Amino acid sequence: MPLDSLIIVVAFACGFIARQIGQPPLVGYLVAGFALGMGGFETNDIIEFISNTGIALMLFIIGLKLDIKSLLKPEIYRSTIEHTLGFGLITFGFVLFLGILGLPLVTDLSWEQAALVAFALSFSSTVCAVAMLEERGEFRVRHGQLAVGILIIQDIVAVVFLTVSTGKIPTLWALLLPLLYFTRPLLGKLLKASGHDEILILAGIILTASGSTLFELVGMKADLGALVFGMLLAGDKKAGELSKSMMSFKDIFLIGFFLSIGLSAKPSLEMLGMALLLCLLLPLKGAAFFFILSRYKMRARTAMLAGLSLTQYSEFGLIVAALALKQGWLSDAWMATLAIAVSISFFLSTLINGRSHQLYARFKENLKKFETDLATDDDPQCLTRNVDVLIIGMGRVGSGAYDTVVTQYNLRACGVDTDKKKMAQHQQAGRRVIYGDAEDADFWEGMAVHDFKLVMFTMPSLSEMIDAVEQLRNSGYKGKVAAVAKYEDERIAMKQAGADVVFNYYAEAGAGFAEHTLSNLLDILPEKPAGEELIGQKPDLAKG
Repeated sequence: MPLDSLIIVVAFACGFIARQIGQPPLVGYLVAGFALGMGGFETNDIIEFISNTGIALMLFIIGLKLDIKSLLKPEIYRSTIEHTLGFGLITFGFVLFLGILGLPLVTDLSWEQAALVAFALSFSSTVCAVAMLEERGEFRVRHGQLAVGILIIQDIVAVVFLTVSTGKIPTLWALLLPLLYFTRPLLGKLLKASGHDEILILAGIILTASGSTLFELVGMKADLGALVFGMLLAGDKKAGELSKSMMSFKDIFLIGFFLSIGLSAKPSLEMLGMALLLCLLLPLKGAAFFFILSRYKMRARTAMLAGLSLTQYSEFGLIVAALALKQGWLSDAWMATLAIAVSISFFLSTLINGRSHQLYARFKENLKKFETDLATDDDPQCLTRNVDVLIIGMGRVGSGAYDTVVTQYNLRACGVDTDKKKMAQHQQAGRRVIYGDAEDADFWEGMAVHDFKLVMFTMPSLSEMIDAVEQLRNSGYKGKVAAVAKYEDERIAMKQAGADVVFNYYAEAGAGFAEHTLSNLLDILPEKPAGEELIGQKPDLAKG
Protein backbone atom coordinates (compact mmCIF):
# COMPACT_ATOMS: atom_id res chain seq x y z
CA MET A 1 0.00 0.00 0.00
CA PRO A 2 1.44 3.44 -0.92
CA LEU A 3 2.58 5.57 2.01
CA ASP A 4 -0.01 8.33 1.49
CA SER A 5 -2.81 5.76 1.25
CA LEU A 6 -1.69 4.14 4.51
CA ILE A 7 -1.79 7.50 6.31
CA ILE A 8 -5.33 8.12 5.03
CA VAL A 9 -6.47 4.66 6.15
CA VAL A 10 -4.97 5.10 9.64
CA ALA A 11 -6.55 8.57 9.94
CA PHE A 12 -9.95 7.18 8.92
CA ALA A 13 -9.71 4.25 11.32
CA CYS A 14 -8.76 6.41 14.31
CA GLY A 15 -11.36 9.06 13.45
CA PHE A 16 -14.03 6.38 13.05
CA ILE A 17 -13.20 4.81 16.43
CA ALA A 18 -13.25 8.23 18.11
CA ARG A 19 -16.73 8.86 16.67
CA GLN A 20 -18.00 5.50 17.98
CA ILE A 21 -16.89 6.26 21.55
CA GLY A 22 -18.48 9.71 21.57
CA GLN A 23 -15.38 11.80 20.81
CA PRO A 24 -15.00 14.24 17.90
CA PRO A 25 -12.99 12.75 15.01
CA LEU A 26 -10.24 15.34 15.54
CA VAL A 27 -9.17 13.43 18.67
CA GLY A 28 -8.79 10.32 16.52
CA TYR A 29 -6.69 12.20 13.97
CA LEU A 30 -4.33 13.35 16.73
CA VAL A 31 -3.96 9.77 17.94
CA ALA A 32 -3.34 8.67 14.34
CA GLY A 33 -0.56 11.25 14.01
CA PHE A 34 1.18 10.04 17.18
CA ALA A 35 0.78 6.40 16.17
CA LEU A 36 2.26 7.05 12.75
CA GLY A 37 5.06 9.13 14.29
CA MET A 38 5.95 6.33 16.70
CA GLY A 39 5.92 3.96 13.72
CA GLY A 40 8.68 5.93 12.05
CA PHE A 41 6.58 8.09 9.73
CA GLU A 42 7.38 11.77 9.34
CA THR A 43 5.43 14.73 8.09
CA ASN A 44 6.05 15.73 4.48
CA ASP A 45 5.41 18.66 2.18
CA ILE A 46 2.01 17.32 1.10
CA ILE A 47 0.73 17.00 4.66
CA GLU A 48 2.09 20.43 5.56
CA PHE A 49 0.40 21.96 2.50
CA ILE A 50 -2.91 20.32 3.38
CA SER A 51 -2.51 21.46 7.01
CA ASN A 52 -1.77 25.08 6.07
CA THR A 53 -4.64 25.11 3.59
CA GLY A 54 -7.04 23.78 6.23
CA ILE A 55 -6.06 26.50 8.70
CA ALA A 56 -6.42 29.20 6.05
CA LEU A 57 -9.88 27.93 5.03
CA MET A 58 -10.95 27.77 8.66
CA LEU A 59 -9.90 31.38 9.29
CA PHE A 60 -11.63 32.50 6.08
CA ILE A 61 -14.89 30.84 7.21
CA ILE A 62 -14.53 32.42 10.68
CA GLY A 63 -14.17 35.79 8.96
CA LEU A 64 -17.39 35.20 7.01
CA LYS A 65 -19.30 34.87 10.29
CA LEU A 66 -17.49 37.54 12.28
CA ASP A 67 -18.95 40.80 13.45
CA ILE A 68 -16.03 43.24 13.35
CA LYS A 69 -17.63 45.58 15.86
CA SER A 70 -17.74 42.80 18.44
CA LEU A 71 -13.94 42.77 18.66
CA LEU A 72 -14.00 46.32 20.01
CA LYS A 73 -16.13 45.39 23.01
CA PRO A 74 -14.33 45.37 26.40
CA GLU A 75 -15.44 41.82 27.18
CA ILE A 76 -13.55 40.73 24.06
CA TYR A 77 -10.28 42.61 23.82
CA ARG A 78 -9.76 43.51 27.48
CA SER A 79 -10.62 40.06 28.80
CA THR A 80 -8.21 38.54 26.25
CA ILE A 81 -5.34 40.77 27.36
CA GLU A 82 -6.09 40.24 31.04
CA HIS A 83 -6.27 36.47 30.65
CA THR A 84 -3.08 36.27 28.57
CA LEU A 85 -1.15 38.22 31.20
CA GLY A 86 -2.75 36.51 34.21
CA PHE A 87 -2.55 32.92 33.02
CA GLY A 88 0.86 33.57 31.49
CA LEU A 89 2.22 34.63 34.90
CA ILE A 90 0.69 31.56 36.56
CA THR A 91 2.26 29.24 33.98
CA PHE A 92 5.60 31.05 34.17
CA GLY A 93 5.71 30.57 37.94
CA PHE A 94 4.62 26.93 37.65
CA VAL A 95 7.37 26.08 35.14
CA LEU A 96 10.04 27.75 37.30
CA PHE A 97 8.72 25.85 40.33
CA LEU A 98 9.08 22.55 38.47
CA GLY A 99 12.64 23.57 37.66
CA ILE A 100 13.40 24.16 41.35
CA LEU A 101 12.11 20.63 42.05
CA GLY A 102 14.75 19.34 39.63
CA LEU A 103 12.36 17.65 37.21
CA PRO A 104 13.63 16.61 33.77
CA LEU A 105 13.39 19.11 30.89
CA VAL A 106 12.94 22.12 33.22
CA THR A 107 16.07 21.89 35.39
CA ASP A 108 18.22 23.88 32.98
CA LEU A 109 15.43 26.04 31.59
CA SER A 110 16.22 29.76 31.77
CA TRP A 111 13.62 32.27 32.85
CA GLU A 112 13.46 33.58 29.26
CA GLN A 113 12.66 30.07 28.00
CA ALA A 114 10.11 29.60 30.80
CA ALA A 115 8.44 32.85 29.74
CA LEU A 116 8.33 31.62 26.14
CA VAL A 117 6.70 28.33 27.20
CA ALA A 118 4.16 30.26 29.29
CA PHE A 119 3.37 32.56 26.38
CA ALA A 120 2.87 29.59 24.03
CA LEU A 121 0.45 27.94 26.48
CA SER A 122 -1.59 31.11 27.08
CA PHE A 123 -3.41 30.74 23.74
CA SER A 124 -6.56 28.70 23.18
CA SER A 125 -7.11 26.59 20.09
CA THR A 126 -9.09 28.19 17.28
CA VAL A 127 -9.29 24.86 15.46
CA CYS A 128 -10.51 22.85 18.45
CA ALA A 129 -12.89 25.47 19.89
CA VAL A 130 -14.52 26.32 16.56
CA ALA A 131 -14.88 22.62 15.70
CA MET A 132 -16.68 21.99 19.01
CA LEU A 133 -18.94 25.04 18.65
CA GLU A 134 -19.90 24.03 15.11
CA GLU A 135 -20.47 20.42 16.20
CA ARG A 136 -22.97 21.59 18.85
CA GLY A 137 -24.51 24.32 16.67
CA GLU A 138 -23.41 27.04 19.12
CA PHE A 139 -21.33 29.23 16.83
CA ARG A 140 -23.85 32.09 16.79
CA VAL A 141 -24.97 31.71 20.40
CA ARG A 142 -23.80 34.39 22.84
CA HIS A 143 -21.06 32.35 24.47
CA GLY A 144 -19.96 31.01 21.07
CA GLN A 145 -19.52 34.50 19.61
CA LEU A 146 -17.74 35.60 22.78
CA ALA A 147 -15.30 32.69 22.54
CA VAL A 148 -14.64 33.27 18.83
CA GLY A 149 -13.99 36.98 19.43
CA ILE A 150 -11.42 36.15 22.11
CA LEU A 151 -9.78 33.61 19.79
CA ILE A 152 -9.46 36.22 17.05
CA ILE A 153 -7.76 38.69 19.40
CA GLN A 154 -5.41 35.91 20.52
CA ASP A 155 -4.60 35.12 16.89
CA ILE A 156 -3.78 38.77 16.25
CA VAL A 157 -1.45 38.79 19.28
CA ALA A 158 0.25 35.63 17.97
CA VAL A 159 0.70 37.15 14.52
CA VAL A 160 2.26 40.29 16.01
CA PHE A 161 4.65 38.15 18.07
CA LEU A 162 5.65 36.05 15.06
CA THR A 163 6.24 39.16 12.99
CA VAL A 164 8.39 40.84 15.65
CA SER A 165 10.32 37.66 16.55
CA THR A 166 11.32 36.90 12.99
CA GLY A 167 12.43 40.46 12.46
CA LYS A 168 10.24 40.52 9.37
CA ILE A 169 8.81 44.00 9.10
CA PRO A 170 5.80 44.54 6.82
CA THR A 171 6.62 46.51 3.69
CA LEU A 172 5.27 49.96 3.01
CA TRP A 173 2.71 48.34 0.70
CA ALA A 174 0.99 47.01 3.81
CA LEU A 175 -0.22 50.56 4.49
CA LEU A 176 -2.54 50.17 1.50
CA LEU A 177 -4.32 47.10 2.90
CA PRO A 178 -7.16 49.17 4.46
CA LEU A 179 -8.19 50.02 0.89
CA LEU A 180 -9.40 46.42 0.58
CA TYR A 181 -12.56 47.57 2.35
CA PHE A 182 -13.68 49.29 -0.86
CA THR A 183 -13.54 45.98 -2.77
CA ARG A 184 -16.50 44.62 -0.80
CA PRO A 185 -19.14 45.45 -3.47
CA LEU A 186 -17.02 43.80 -6.15
CA LEU A 187 -16.47 40.68 -4.04
CA GLY A 188 -20.19 40.54 -3.28
CA LYS A 189 -21.03 40.61 -7.01
CA LEU A 190 -18.49 37.86 -7.59
CA LEU A 191 -20.22 35.59 -5.08
CA LYS A 192 -23.67 36.41 -6.43
CA ALA A 193 -22.60 35.55 -9.97
CA SER A 194 -21.02 32.27 -8.81
CA GLY A 195 -24.39 30.61 -8.27
CA HIS A 196 -24.92 27.78 -5.82
CA ASP A 197 -22.75 24.89 -7.02
CA GLU A 198 -19.03 24.09 -7.09
CA ILE A 199 -18.23 27.48 -8.66
CA LEU A 200 -19.21 29.12 -5.37
CA ILE A 201 -16.84 26.82 -3.46
CA LEU A 202 -14.04 27.54 -5.93
CA ALA A 203 -14.66 31.26 -5.49
CA GLY A 204 -14.23 30.83 -1.73
CA ILE A 205 -11.01 28.86 -2.20
CA ILE A 206 -9.60 31.48 -4.59
CA LEU A 207 -10.48 34.31 -2.20
CA THR A 208 -8.81 32.42 0.66
CA ALA A 209 -5.65 31.87 -1.38
CA SER A 210 -5.71 35.47 -2.63
CA GLY A 211 -5.87 36.87 0.88
CA SER A 212 -3.08 34.61 2.09
CA THR A 213 -0.84 35.42 -0.85
CA LEU A 214 -1.47 39.17 -0.73
CA PHE A 215 -0.64 39.47 2.96
CA GLU A 216 2.44 37.31 2.55
CA LEU A 217 3.66 39.53 -0.29
CA VAL A 218 3.52 42.63 1.93
CA GLY A 219 5.37 40.89 4.77
CA MET A 220 2.41 39.86 6.95
CA LYS A 221 1.09 36.49 8.14
CA ALA A 222 -0.68 34.61 5.36
CA ASP A 223 -3.36 33.23 7.71
CA LEU A 224 -4.29 36.76 8.74
CA GLY A 225 -4.95 37.54 5.08
CA ALA A 226 -7.42 34.64 4.82
CA LEU A 227 -9.22 35.91 7.92
CA VAL A 228 -9.39 39.50 6.62
CA PHE A 229 -10.79 38.44 3.23
CA GLY A 230 -13.49 36.49 5.04
CA MET A 231 -14.29 39.53 7.18
CA LEU A 232 -14.65 41.64 4.01
CA LEU A 233 -17.57 39.42 3.00
CA ALA A 234 -19.17 39.20 6.44
CA GLY A 235 -22.76 40.41 6.22
CA ASP A 236 -23.07 39.67 2.50
CA LYS A 237 -26.21 37.77 1.51
CA LYS A 238 -24.11 34.92 0.12
CA ALA A 239 -21.74 34.69 3.09
CA GLY A 240 -23.85 32.14 4.97
CA GLU A 241 -24.31 29.93 1.91
CA LEU A 242 -20.59 30.13 1.12
CA SER A 243 -19.71 29.17 4.68
CA LYS A 244 -21.96 26.09 4.62
CA SER A 245 -20.67 25.07 1.18
CA MET A 246 -17.03 25.19 2.28
CA MET A 247 -17.49 23.57 5.70
CA SER A 248 -16.94 19.93 4.73
CA PHE A 249 -14.15 20.92 2.37
CA LYS A 250 -12.41 22.72 5.24
CA ASP A 251 -12.86 19.76 7.58
CA ILE A 252 -11.10 17.42 5.13
CA PHE A 253 -8.06 19.71 4.91
CA LEU A 254 -7.90 20.16 8.68
CA ILE A 255 -7.24 16.43 9.01
CA GLY A 256 -3.75 17.22 7.73
CA PHE A 257 -3.27 19.71 10.55
CA PHE A 258 -4.14 17.22 13.29
CA LEU A 259 -1.96 14.56 11.69
CA SER A 260 0.98 16.97 11.45
CA ILE A 261 0.85 17.67 15.20
CA GLY A 262 1.35 14.00 16.02
CA LEU A 263 3.90 13.41 13.27
CA SER A 264 6.00 16.37 14.44
CA ALA A 265 6.50 14.88 17.93
CA LYS A 266 8.72 12.00 19.00
CA PRO A 267 7.34 11.37 22.48
CA SER A 268 9.23 9.88 25.42
CA LEU A 269 8.07 9.11 28.95
CA GLU A 270 9.76 12.27 30.25
CA MET A 271 7.95 14.39 27.67
CA LEU A 272 4.64 12.69 28.40
CA GLY A 273 5.08 13.26 32.13
CA MET A 274 5.89 16.94 31.66
CA ALA A 275 2.94 17.36 29.27
CA LEU A 276 0.60 15.86 31.86
CA LEU A 277 1.95 18.26 34.50
CA LEU A 278 1.31 21.20 32.18
CA CYS A 279 -2.25 19.97 31.66
CA LEU A 280 -2.83 20.33 35.40
CA LEU A 281 -3.06 24.06 34.66
CA LEU A 282 -6.06 23.65 32.35
CA PRO A 283 -8.67 24.00 35.14
CA LEU A 284 -7.00 27.28 36.12
CA LYS A 285 -7.11 28.41 32.49
CA GLY A 286 -10.88 27.84 32.31
CA ALA A 287 -11.50 29.30 35.78
CA ALA A 288 -9.57 32.44 34.86
CA PHE A 289 -11.79 32.96 31.81
CA PHE A 290 -14.89 32.44 33.95
CA PHE A 291 -13.92 34.97 36.62
CA ILE A 292 -12.72 37.57 34.12
CA LEU A 293 -15.82 37.33 31.92
CA SER A 294 -18.08 37.44 35.00
CA ARG A 295 -16.60 40.87 35.76
CA TYR A 296 -17.80 42.11 32.35
CA LYS A 297 -21.52 41.73 33.13
CA MET A 298 -21.71 38.23 31.67
CA ARG A 299 -24.15 35.80 33.22
CA ALA A 300 -22.58 32.82 34.95
CA ARG A 301 -23.74 30.45 32.22
CA THR A 302 -22.30 32.56 29.41
CA ALA A 303 -18.99 32.99 31.22
CA MET A 304 -18.76 29.30 32.05
CA LEU A 305 -19.60 27.97 28.58
CA ALA A 306 -17.29 30.47 26.87
CA GLY A 307 -14.52 29.63 29.34
CA LEU A 308 -14.91 25.89 28.81
CA SER A 309 -14.81 26.39 25.04
CA LEU A 310 -11.41 28.06 25.48
CA THR A 311 -9.97 25.58 27.98
CA GLN A 312 -7.29 23.92 25.87
CA TYR A 313 -3.85 24.75 24.55
CA SER A 314 -3.44 26.07 21.04
CA GLU A 315 -1.98 25.13 17.70
CA PHE A 316 -0.64 28.70 17.64
CA GLY A 317 1.39 27.75 20.68
CA LEU A 318 3.03 25.09 18.52
CA ILE A 319 3.68 27.67 15.80
CA VAL A 320 5.35 29.89 18.42
CA ALA A 321 7.35 26.87 19.65
CA ALA A 322 8.37 25.98 16.09
CA LEU A 323 9.68 29.51 15.58
CA ALA A 324 11.52 29.33 18.91
CA LEU A 325 13.06 26.01 17.82
CA LYS A 326 14.18 27.53 14.54
CA GLN A 327 15.72 30.50 16.35
CA GLY A 328 17.50 28.20 18.81
CA TRP A 329 15.46 29.42 21.81
CA LEU A 330 13.87 26.04 22.64
CA SER A 331 14.98 22.43 22.19
CA ASP A 332 13.41 19.63 20.14
CA ALA A 333 12.32 18.01 23.40
CA TRP A 334 10.24 21.03 24.38
CA MET A 335 8.67 21.20 20.93
CA ALA A 336 7.54 17.58 21.32
CA THR A 337 6.41 18.17 24.92
CA LEU A 338 4.22 21.10 23.90
CA ALA A 339 2.76 19.07 21.01
CA ILE A 340 1.80 16.29 23.44
CA ALA A 341 0.32 18.80 25.91
CA VAL A 342 -1.75 20.39 23.13
CA SER A 343 -3.03 16.97 22.03
CA ILE A 344 -3.99 15.92 25.56
CA SER A 345 -5.73 19.27 26.10
CA PHE A 346 -7.77 18.72 22.92
CA PHE A 347 -8.96 15.36 24.22
CA LEU A 348 -9.85 16.73 27.67
CA SER A 349 -11.55 19.80 26.19
CA THR A 350 -13.83 17.82 23.90
CA LEU A 351 -14.65 15.46 26.76
CA ILE A 352 -15.65 18.28 29.15
CA ASN A 353 -17.40 20.47 26.58
CA GLY A 354 -19.60 17.57 25.53
CA ARG A 355 -21.09 17.78 29.03
CA SER A 356 -20.92 21.54 29.52
CA HIS A 357 -24.69 22.14 29.70
CA GLN A 358 -25.19 19.33 32.19
CA LEU A 359 -22.35 20.71 34.31
CA TYR A 360 -23.93 24.15 34.38
CA ALA A 361 -27.34 22.75 35.28
CA ARG A 362 -25.71 20.88 38.17
CA PHE A 363 -23.63 23.74 39.58
CA LYS A 364 -25.61 26.80 38.45
CA GLU A 365 -26.60 27.95 41.93
CA ASN A 366 -22.96 28.08 43.03
CA LEU A 367 -21.82 29.66 39.78
CA LYS A 368 -24.47 32.39 39.93
CA LYS A 369 -22.87 33.69 43.12
CA PHE A 370 -20.08 35.12 40.97
CA GLU A 371 -22.45 37.18 38.79
CA THR A 372 -22.38 40.93 39.22
CA ASP A 373 -25.56 42.90 39.89
CA LEU A 374 -25.37 44.19 36.32
CA ALA A 375 -25.26 40.74 34.68
CA THR A 376 -28.21 41.37 32.37
CA ASP A 377 -26.44 41.83 29.05
CA ASP A 378 -27.62 38.55 27.60
CA ASP A 379 -30.53 37.62 29.84
CA PRO A 380 -33.24 35.78 27.92
CA GLN A 381 -36.50 37.63 27.57
CA CYS A 382 -39.56 36.17 29.24
CA LEU A 383 -42.36 35.07 26.96
CA THR A 384 -45.70 36.78 27.09
CA ARG A 385 -48.79 34.78 27.98
CA ASN A 386 -51.35 33.39 25.57
CA VAL A 387 -49.00 31.44 23.29
CA ASP A 388 -50.12 28.11 21.82
CA VAL A 389 -47.02 27.10 19.87
CA LEU A 390 -43.40 27.86 20.75
CA ILE A 391 -40.93 27.49 17.87
CA ILE A 392 -37.26 27.10 18.84
CA GLY A 393 -34.93 28.14 16.02
CA MET A 394 -36.12 30.78 13.56
CA GLY A 395 -34.09 30.02 10.47
CA ARG A 396 -35.76 29.24 7.16
CA VAL A 397 -37.47 26.10 8.48
CA GLY A 398 -38.58 27.74 11.72
CA SER A 399 -39.84 30.87 9.97
CA GLY A 400 -41.82 28.78 7.49
CA ALA A 401 -43.33 26.75 10.32
CA TYR A 402 -44.26 29.95 12.20
CA ASP A 403 -46.05 31.44 9.19
CA THR A 404 -47.95 28.20 8.54
CA VAL A 405 -49.02 27.79 12.17
CA VAL A 406 -50.33 31.35 12.32
CA THR A 407 -51.92 31.83 8.88
CA GLN A 408 -53.32 28.38 8.14
CA TYR A 409 -54.15 27.05 11.60
CA ASN A 410 -54.92 30.27 13.48
CA LEU A 411 -52.73 29.32 16.43
CA ARG A 412 -50.84 31.89 18.50
CA ALA A 413 -47.11 31.37 18.01
CA CYS A 414 -43.87 32.79 19.34
CA GLY A 415 -40.38 32.12 17.96
CA VAL A 416 -37.12 31.86 19.89
CA ASP A 417 -33.72 32.44 18.30
CA THR A 418 -30.13 32.98 19.42
CA ASP A 419 -29.27 35.52 16.72
CA LYS A 420 -30.15 39.00 17.97
CA LYS A 421 -29.37 40.55 14.60
CA LYS A 422 -32.40 38.89 13.01
CA MET A 423 -34.92 40.18 15.55
CA ALA A 424 -35.72 43.32 13.58
CA GLN A 425 -36.13 41.29 10.39
CA HIS A 426 -38.67 39.00 12.05
CA GLN A 427 -40.54 41.95 13.55
CA GLN A 428 -40.84 43.55 10.11
CA ALA A 429 -42.30 40.28 8.82
CA GLY A 430 -44.92 40.42 11.58
CA ARG A 431 -43.50 37.57 13.65
CA ARG A 432 -43.26 37.61 17.41
CA VAL A 433 -39.70 36.43 18.09
CA ILE A 434 -37.60 36.75 21.22
CA TYR A 435 -33.96 36.10 22.06
CA GLY A 436 -33.17 32.96 24.01
CA ASP A 437 -31.10 29.79 24.17
CA ALA A 438 -33.24 26.68 24.66
CA GLU A 439 -30.30 24.75 26.12
CA ASP A 440 -30.09 27.31 28.92
CA ALA A 441 -31.73 26.03 32.09
CA ASP A 442 -32.21 29.66 33.18
CA PHE A 443 -34.20 30.39 30.02
CA TRP A 444 -37.10 28.22 31.13
CA GLU A 445 -37.27 29.60 34.67
CA GLY A 446 -40.32 31.75 35.26
CA MET A 447 -41.95 30.77 31.97
CA ALA A 448 -45.46 29.36 31.90
CA VAL A 449 -44.43 26.21 30.04
CA HIS A 450 -47.71 24.48 30.92
CA ASP A 451 -49.61 26.96 28.72
CA PHE A 452 -47.97 25.75 25.50
CA LYS A 453 -49.86 23.22 23.43
CA LEU A 454 -46.85 22.44 21.26
CA VAL A 455 -43.11 23.18 21.23
CA MET A 456 -41.38 22.80 17.85
CA PHE A 457 -37.60 22.46 17.54
CA THR A 458 -35.93 23.45 14.25
CA MET A 459 -32.37 23.90 15.51
CA PRO A 460 -29.43 22.99 13.21
CA SER A 461 -27.70 20.51 15.54
CA LEU A 462 -29.09 17.16 16.71
CA SER A 463 -27.21 17.25 20.03
CA GLU A 464 -28.41 20.81 20.58
CA MET A 465 -32.05 19.77 20.12
CA ILE A 466 -31.68 16.75 22.40
CA ASP A 467 -30.22 18.95 25.15
CA ALA A 468 -32.99 21.52 24.64
CA VAL A 469 -35.73 18.87 24.90
CA GLU A 470 -34.15 17.66 28.13
CA GLN A 471 -34.14 21.21 29.56
CA LEU A 472 -37.77 21.66 28.48
CA ARG A 473 -38.89 18.44 30.15
CA ASN A 474 -36.91 19.28 33.29
CA SER A 475 -38.86 22.55 33.52
CA GLY A 476 -42.06 20.56 33.98
CA TYR A 477 -43.49 20.68 30.44
CA LYS A 478 -45.85 17.78 29.73
CA GLY A 479 -47.20 18.87 26.34
CA LYS A 480 -46.39 17.85 22.79
CA VAL A 481 -42.95 18.19 21.22
CA ALA A 482 -42.09 18.19 17.52
CA ALA A 483 -38.66 18.34 15.89
CA VAL A 484 -36.91 18.13 12.53
CA ALA A 485 -34.23 15.68 11.39
CA LYS A 486 -32.02 15.27 8.35
CA TYR A 487 -31.44 11.52 8.51
CA GLU A 488 -33.26 8.43 9.75
CA ASP A 489 -30.87 7.82 12.65
CA GLU A 490 -31.42 11.42 13.78
CA ARG A 491 -35.19 10.91 13.62
CA ILE A 492 -34.88 7.82 15.84
CA ALA A 493 -32.61 9.69 18.28
CA MET A 494 -35.10 12.55 18.60
CA LYS A 495 -37.97 10.12 19.23
CA GLN A 496 -35.93 8.48 21.96
CA ALA A 497 -35.19 11.93 23.45
CA GLY A 498 -38.90 12.57 23.93
CA ALA A 499 -40.20 14.15 20.71
CA ASP A 500 -43.74 13.12 19.80
CA VAL A 501 -43.41 13.98 16.11
CA VAL A 502 -40.18 14.13 14.07
CA PHE A 503 -40.18 15.44 10.50
CA ASN A 504 -37.37 14.14 8.26
CA TYR A 505 -37.37 17.01 5.79
CA TYR A 506 -35.00 15.27 3.36
CA ALA A 507 -37.13 12.13 3.15
CA GLU A 508 -40.49 13.95 3.27
CA ALA A 509 -39.63 16.92 1.06
CA GLY A 510 -41.13 15.18 -1.97
CA ALA A 511 -44.45 14.55 -0.23
CA GLY A 512 -44.57 18.14 0.96
CA PHE A 513 -43.77 19.42 -2.52
CA ALA A 514 -46.54 17.32 -4.09
CA GLU A 515 -49.10 18.38 -1.48
CA HIS A 516 -48.24 22.06 -1.89
CA THR A 517 -48.39 21.85 -5.69
CA LEU A 518 -51.68 19.97 -5.92
CA SER A 519 -53.38 22.08 -3.27
CA ASN A 520 -52.75 25.08 -5.54
CA LEU A 521 -53.66 23.30 -8.80
CA LEU A 522 -56.96 21.63 -7.90
CA ASP A 523 -58.26 22.04 -11.45
CA ILE A 524 -55.98 19.27 -12.75
CA LEU A 525 -57.27 16.70 -10.27
CA PRO A 526 -59.92 14.12 -11.25
CA GLU A 527 -63.38 14.82 -10.04
CA LYS A 528 -64.36 13.07 -6.81
CA PRO A 529 -67.74 11.57 -5.99
CA ALA A 530 -69.87 13.73 -3.82
CA GLY A 531 -68.92 13.64 -0.14
CA GLU A 532 -65.24 12.86 -0.69
CA GLU A 533 -62.58 15.45 0.11
CA LEU A 534 -60.31 16.68 -2.63
CA ILE A 535 -56.66 15.72 -2.37
CA GLY A 536 -54.71 18.48 -0.73
CA GLN A 537 -57.75 20.11 0.86
CA LYS A 538 -56.89 21.46 4.28
CA PRO A 539 -58.64 19.74 7.18
CA ASP A 540 -61.10 21.68 9.27
CA LEU A 541 -59.34 21.91 12.64
CA ALA A 542 -62.56 22.94 14.34
CA LYS A 543 -64.04 19.52 13.54
CA GLY A 544 -61.01 17.51 14.76
